[in-house]
Amino acid sequence: MTTNEQDVIQGSDFFTQPSFSLENRVKRGLWMVAYLLLFRWTPRQLKGWRIAILRLFGAKIGQGCNVRSRCKVWAPWNLTLGDQVVVADDVNLYSMAMITLGSRSIVSQGSHLCAGTHDFTSKNFQLIAKPITVGEQAWLAAECFIGPGVTVGEGAVIGARAVATKDMPAWTVCSGNPCVALKPRVMKD
Repeated sequence: MTTNEQDVIQGSDFFTQPSFSLENRVKRGLWMVAYLLLFRWTPRQLKGWRIAILRLFGAKIGQGCNVRSRCKVWAPWNLTLGDQVVVADDVNLYSMAMITLGSRSIVSQGSHLCAGTHDFTSKNFQLIAKPITVGEQAWLAAECFIGPGVTVGEGAVIGARAVATKDMPAWTVCSGNPCVALKPRVMKD
């Protein structure tokens, strides 16, 4: 370990001070128990049950949504889904801040929406939580990453395994690492 790394660790309260309130940590603990006992094991056909459990823990969810059982939600009270939203298996909704998915948006398998990061220049490794917004009719393809504070525009497509750390424009196909706008998304009849 270098001297600088040692100074940061020794001078830090990161390891002794929690980033979230006791109330938040208790709520997350209760959610994890409910998630494991009432959500995770459910068959595909019980999507209404999973939606009810998420709503019970404060998620705001529109009509006709489908959240698969193998999706992970960090804090349901920081989750808003419009109507007819689909969240596939193995999606990680790391909702340290609000995550909003617009109506008819799709989040494909393995995608990671991460609403939190840390200030690596801070001695106490300060937590930074910023909301993520995904517009209506947007599609987040398989295993993409959407970072804190990112807005994905209405109708945008984020390609498979893309890494979006900045806002992506509406009705545009975007891909890559870093994710960039490639071409307009033109809808056919």
